[in-house]
Amino acid sequence: MTTSSPSRQDLAGMIDHSLLHPALSDAELEAGCQLAAREGVASVCVKPYAVAQAAHWLKGSSVRVGCVVGFPHGSNATPIKQLETEQACRDGAVEIDMVLNLGKAMSGDWDYVEQDIRAVCKAAHDLGAKVKVILENDFLAQGGAGLDASALKTKLCRLAQSAGADWVKTSTGFGYVKQPNGDFNYRGATEADLVLMRQSVQDPVQVKAAGGVRDLAGLLRVRELGCTRLGTSATQSILADFDRHLAAGLPLPSPSLGSPGGY
Repeated sequence: MTTSSPSRQDLAGMIDHSLLHPALSDAELEAGCQLAAREGVASVCVKPYAVAQAAHWLKGSSVRVGCVVGFPHGSNATPIKQLETEQACRDGAVEIDMVLNLGKAMSGDWDYVEQDIRAVCKAAHDLGAKVKVILENDFLAQGGAGLDASALKTKLCRLAQSAGADWVKTSTGFGYVKQPNGDFNYRGATEADLVLMRQSVQDPVQVKAAGGVRDLAGLLRVRELGCTRLGTSATQSILADFDRHLAAGLPLPSPSLGSPGGY
């Protein structure tokens, strides 16, 4: 776990700025890339069609371009995920956020799940990119394949590591599950899941939190728990809050994951 007081650069360097809303316009995409460059974040995470344009806008900056694959439910056939990955890398992506096949995970078809991840990792690594494997933990909350939730998440983390993943990631930010009252919602990254995932993989595999972490206290807490990346669309407000604390000479807020929901 990390406990030292971070700089603004430390925190910005953890953020994957999410530009994944289904109806995101071209103007909003460009504004998001400009924000990412201005704030000096680790990367933008965009949809496949947007990679080349994002790479163009971010050329000359330190911001990496990341792309989702098999998004948001992991249901694409493995060869399609490979092709998505190859195309994204050719268009300028250097990080791939892939969703594992949730149906196969719930079925206990471990060979399929591992080979699906391995195919994407090979395609990405051959082209110089790294891979984050998304578990989509909200769909795993009741367990599956004869395993309870914790054992299932642990199993999938270890399969991802075996298949060559560079990160394991909690959520897409769009994994809405039907609730007892009939509404659809999700929790996203939780403290319990982040601890479990960090314990389930060994270095050099890293952990990325995504979904529901939308404030400075949350970023500080996921850092404290050993995460190296946070996926969020709340980049500007998080870093502005850091600036306000610094300008006022105030201590940073206590690290804490707040109310879930939102990306």
